[in-house]
Amino acid sequence: MELILSTPEDLKEIVKVALAEFKNQEQQQLEKTHQIPQVQPLQELITVDELAELLHLSKPTVYSNYSKGLIPGGCKQGKRVLFDKQIILDWVRSGRKLSNAEIEAEAENFLATRKKGGRRNG
Repeated sequence: MELILSTPEDLKEIVKVALAEFKNQEQQQLEKTHQIPQVQPLQELITVDELAELLHLSKPTVYSNYSKGLIPGGCKQGKRVLFDKQIILDWVRSGRKLSNAEIEAEAENFLATRKKGGRRNG
């Protein structure tokens, strides 16, 4: 590439444009290498009072079950115990009892898929 400069102002303009392009490229490179990671939303922490209300239990029962390891998602913060609400909700959902319709569907599925014939005598 051949440059023909007619005046010092031309040289200043060329340097100015080149510096602007360099700064732009450098800024883009910095943005690529120093991207801010996506922050996960904070879990919602609830107190013993809130957990007792959510589970319809008394506070002493919540404390007792937590100390026995029967309630998941607890974290002791000084004298307080806080619970991750999502872990509690998942725990409650996983332990729910099946409805009569679900039990009947499982029974029908079992009867339909079990081996025919049963035990032979003698």
